[in-house]
Parts: sequence; C-alpha cells; structure tokens
Amino acid sequence: MRKFNWYRVAILQEAEEVFISTVEDLESRCMEAGIEIVTRQSFLSDPTDAVRNLRRQDARVVVGLFYVVAARRVLCEIYKQQLYGRSNVWFFIGWYEDDWFVNNLEKEGIECTADQMREAAEGHLTTEALMWNQNLNERTISGMTSEEFRVRLNDALREEGYDIDNKRYPEGYQEAPLAYDAVWSVALAFNKTMNHLHKYGKSLKEFNYNNKEIADDIYSAINSTQFLGISGFVAFSSQGDRIALTQIEQVINGNYVVLGYYDTQADNLTWFDKEVWTGIKVPQDRTIIRKVLRTVSLPLFICMCVISSVGILISISLIIFNIWNGHRRVIQSSHPVCNTIMLFGVIVCLTSVFLLGLDGNFVPPHVYPSVCQARAWSLTIGFTLAYGAMFSKVWRVHRLTTKAKSDPKVRMKKVQPWKLYSMVSGLLVVDFVILLVWQLQDPLQRRIEPFPLENPASLSDDSKIRPELEHCASHHNTVWLGIVYGYKGLILVFGLFLAYETRSLKVKQINDSRYVGMSIYNVVVLCLVTGPIILVIGSQQDASFAFVALAIIFCCFLSMALIFVPKVIEVIRHPRDKAESKYNPDAGVSKEEEERYQKLINENEDLQRLIAQKEEKIKLLKDRLQEKESEKGGVYLAPPILTQGKDTIIVPDFITDAGTSDSAFGGISFYTRSSRASQSDIEFSESYL
Repeated sequence: MRKFNWYRVAILQEAEEVFISTVEDLESRCMEAGIEIVTRQSFLSDPTDAVRNLRRQDARVVVGLFYVVAARRVLCEIYKQQLYGRSNVWFFIGWYEDDWFVNNLEKEGIECTADQMREAAEGHLTTEALMWNQNLNERTISGMTSEEFRVRLNDALREEGYDIDNKRYPEGYQEAPLAYDAVWSVALAFNKTMNHLHKYGKSLKEFNYNNKEIADDIYSAINSTQFLGISGFVAFSSQGDRIALTQIEQVINGNYVVLGYYDTQADNLTWFDKEVWTGIKVPQDRTIIRKVLRTVSLPLFICMCVISSVGILISISLIIFNIWNGHRRVIQSSHPVCNTIMLFGVIVCLTSVFLLGLDGNFVPPHVYPSVCQARAWSLTIGFTLAYGAMFSKVWRVHRLTTKAKSDPKVRMKKVQPWKLYSMVSGLLVVDFVILLVWQLQDPLQRRIEPFPLENPASLSDDSKIRPELEHCASHHNTVWLGIVYGYKGLILVFGLFLAYETRSLKVKQINDSRYVGMSIYNVVVLCLVTGPIILVIGSQQDASFAFVALAIIFCCFLSMALIFVPKVIEVIRHPRDKAESKYNPDAGVSKEEEERYQKLINENEDLQRLIAQKEEKIKLLKDRLQEKESEKGGVYLAPPILTQGKDTIIVPDFITDAGTSDSAFGGISFYTRSSRASQSDIEFSESYL
C-alpha cells in the first residue's frame, strides 16, 4: 500500500472468527502506518448490501477476507456494482486455487457468467505466505524435495478421484505444504520437550490442559523450532505466527503473475515491476474531486456588453439632443432636466449589465465581494433615477387633473420643476439609507453553490468534477432582498395605478405624459416577470444572466424610444419650431374637454328653446300692451337691439309711462340667439334676470 501511495482503504470481511481477528490485526498495522480505514463492512452469506455500501463510501482500495465460496459471490456483486477496472483495486486471500473465480458457478448459484467473473477479477491482487520452497531440488528435513512432495500429493489425489491433470484441485490444495510442515513442526517441538522433560524425570504423557509447566515447555520448543521444509524455511514469531516470505500476485489476462516477495524479518520488499493496470496509471485511493467554477459564456457576455454599449451611446446622444434643443417648445414642455435624469439612470442600469457578467473568469475571489456591492448600488440607483423620473411626471399629471376638478385655473399654472426633482431626490435618499445600512451591517459576500459530481469529458481521467457557482449573498440576504423588493414593488404598483388613471389625459405642462405612462406599463410588467423567474433559474448562470440583461436592456431601450422618438421626429420635421401640432397635445382636445364642450352645446340648445318660448310670450304681451296704450294714449318704445361682434342680444324694454322714473322700467333680460355664446355670457344673463 505504501509503495503505490494508497493511504485510504476499506475492509470487506466474512463474519468468521478467523477473519475477525485478522481484521483487528490489519487495522492496528494500518494505524501504525498512517493508513485510513474508511469503512469496515461484514456479511454472513449475502454480500450485496456490503458491496453496495463500499460504493457509497467511495472505497477504491478494498481488502477482502472470506473463504473462496463467499469470494465468488462477492466477485459477482463487484461486477454488478461496477467496482472494478481502472478505478478500483481489490486484495483477496492468496490461497484460493488459481481459477477459483470460474469454478462451481452453476453449482453455487452464482448469477454471473464466467466471462463476467473474469472481467471483474482482472487486475486484483493477492497476498499469501509462500507455500512452496522455491528451490525445487533442495532436500528438506523430510528427505524430499518440494517437487517430489508435489508428485506424491498429486498421485494420492488421483487415487481419491480428483481430476488433477485438468487442474481440478480440492480446496486447501495450495496449503498442503504448510500442513505437512506444521506436522513436522509439532513433531520436532515434541522431541525437544521430551528431551527436556526427561532430564527432570518427567514424561510428555503427563501433560494435560491444566499443566502449565509442560505447556510452557511445548510453547518454548515450538517457538525455537527452525528447519527447511516443503514450504520453505520454517520459523515462528513470539505470537506463534509463521515467519515466511509473503508472495504478492496479480491476475493479468486471467492468470496469476508473481509481482514480488516481502521478507517480514528483514522488512524488505522485492518487486519485479510486472504489474498491469487497466487505466495504464496506478489507481487512486480516493476519488479526486476537481472543482470547476461555472461561469457565464464568453460569447453571451460579449453580446450583452455590445448591446449595452450601444444603449449607453444612444443615451449619451439623447442627452446631447435634449440639451441642444432645450429651447424648443416640444422639449421645454416635457421637462428636459427630468428626461436627462432618466437617461442618466438608463446609463447606470446598462452599466450594471457589465457588472452582472463579471465572475471568476475576470475577477479573483477576494475582489468578488466588491463586484457584488457595485451590482447592488448600480441596479438600485439606476432604477430609481430612470423609473423615478417617469414616476414623478405621471404623479404630477395626476395631481394637476385632480386639482383641476375643483379649481379650473390649476390647469393654466406652470409645473414647478423642483417638485419633480424633489420626488426623485426623496427616492434616492431612501435607496442610500437602505444600501448603506445593508453594506455596513451585513455586506454581500462571495457564496459558493456546489452541484452534484459529474464525470469528466475524458474517459481516461479518473476523477470527478464538482461544479460550483458564485453568488452574491449576505447572512440575512432574504431580509434585505425583502426590504428592497417590497419598497420597489410598492413604487411599481403605485406607478402602474397612476399611469392607468392618467391614461387618457393630456396636460400642456407635461406634454409626454401618455408616453411616460406606456413606459411605466412596460417597466412594471418586465420587473414583475423577471423577479420570480430569476429565483427559479438562479442556478443556471447563462440563462439567469441573459434573462436579467435582456430585461434591463429591453426596459431601457423601450423607455428611450417611447419618450424621445416622437420628440426627435417632431424636431426633424419642424426644424424652425413651427406649430408642432401633431406632437403638442394642446392643439388637440382631451376626452374631458370634449365632454364639457358637448355639455355646453346641450345647455345652449335648451336655452334657445327657452328663448323661443319667452319671445312668443313677449309677442303676446306686446300685442296686449299696444292695445292698452292705444286705449290710454300711452307711448310704446320698441326694444333696442344690441350687437356685440357676431352675437345679437335682444333687450326687450317696456315703458308704460314716459315720464316715470328708472324704477318704472320692467325686468330686463338678455338672451343670445347665437350658439356661439360662452357659458359665462349665459350665466351673466340668467343672473341679471
């Protein structure tokens, strides 16, 4: 493990006493070597859940301790869970037969085919004590060489019916030299014990399991026993473990290949460099996670920046146009300073598009919080300047029309510019207070949003990709956003209400109120749509940036078009400031004025009918008076006719006695015969009557 830098391993064991004690020894040795045991899984008969848990724990290097029957079930489950190949290394016990992974599959009900088992077994490692003397012709303590022992063993197995010629060995065949040498070890230890006991007049036959003295003699004898056996040089440690070379093998192309030996006593690893790995390079002991920052697509960012730059240039051009033509009536009546404020707000909003696209591609992590602050300030201030200027106009229009109902002379009054500017200033003050408190108390910071692991594009790259996305957030981000959204939302809704209320009104003091109302409609709709959608697609950097940028750009371009295109067209058509009747709403008649005019016409018609009735009555009275005067010799004066312009006013006057005083005059009433008389004239006539 140290040779291949594996410092994170897992253990899978069968629930047998022999393996439990082995695992405990392995854990203590790993701890001494600084190797982490990431998980320890055990099973009784079905290893499915245990192997699945290894996958969940991202176990790459696994030590397996189980008998060969369980090993076949484990290997099949390894295939099903895909825990083999270039990313995984398995250690199995080395005393299985060479082709254990393809034997008895049908008999044991293994659900994998032989080819699948071979595929899963490819590349796994085994460690075992060296079981055969490597010098085949060297005579051992028994008088046989290891090869002669092998021949005798195979002959005995053939007589028992085993198909040795086709390499069908019984379980435990690999351990036969160990068993044979173990018997020799016991025999030699007993001989030493017998000789030792004979000196004290004792016999080995006196031994029982309560006789500690003889037991200690046997232990001491076997601990000091050393000889050359069939399995090699035989010796035991103080713990009773066999001291022997450890053989390391690997399955390469379906066959076990010796990779090297380890000498426990000398702590020496002899390596032949024959190992073969599926992924060419040595497998890693853990999944290497590479963090990849998700950033806005560069073509998308460039495209939005180009469009925003065009908008900024147009805004600057319109500011120059506004100042250059400030003397024109069409510009003066729309409050050019207020329009300039709106254009400055548009420039700030379009500048924020650049800030929204700045991420890890352009700024380092320690600078990102400053970008977050700049975004918040630019968007908030830009919105207030642009929308606030339009809001103040539509507010003044609403106020003028409301007061005009009680005082008609209000319509003739000039709107004081400071009233418009003061409203924008008030909104800016609120923004400054909120943003300043936010920045001082709970400033925006760089927050990383992690995403699920993804596979790399290259199959040869044995790692995982952890996508990350940068966000601007503070500890109480929801609270601050709620305050800003609530405040701006109220202004948007109120502006929508005012725009609806003044949709059909025209005021000569603010000649572009209708277009301002249309701009407010579009801004409100886009803001109400953009806000919720951003909360949904906030984790998709390209979609989020594109949606917000397009919403800002569309609002700015549409507002500039609605408010300034008619002015530009009017100035181009009438370069010397002529009547400007098509744009100037004063030349037209509003709906309210049309209704008032129609009402006057109806009243005039009623008065004309009343005049006709009065004249008929006057005629009758004339006739009667004439008759009476003719009887009394009185004088009748014809009523004078007064002419004022085109309006003829009849003044009937009856004098019964030429010598009477002024009080003798009858009632004098004035009536117009023309429909062109004004309401004030009619009111005067009626009041005089």
